Amino acid sequence: MNKSELVAKIAEEVSLKKSDVEKVLDAFVSNVKDVMAKGDKLQLVGFGTFEAKDRAAKEGVNPATGEKIAIAACKVPSFKAGKALKDELNK
Repeated sequence: MNKSELVAKIAEEVSLKKSDVEKVLDAFVSNVKDVMAKGDKLQLVGFGTFEAKDRAAKEGVNPATGEKIAIAACKVPSFKAGKALKDELNK
């Protein structure tokens, strides 16, 4: 499923215009990004938790040349599914 299919499905379920649903979805995604960029968590009980985690610097290997390379530390997005979501998937 892609974004436009999701927007259409939600619009049909809640009887709203697709353009309104798209605005809400865009605002949700934007707010998730903002929360994670600040280093905070966004917890949706029953669904899951979005957060940014720190990944340490490490040494890697260029597979083409075998040369060792330094991989810089960075932040990575993380999603941890909630219990209700896990239970729903494992019915």
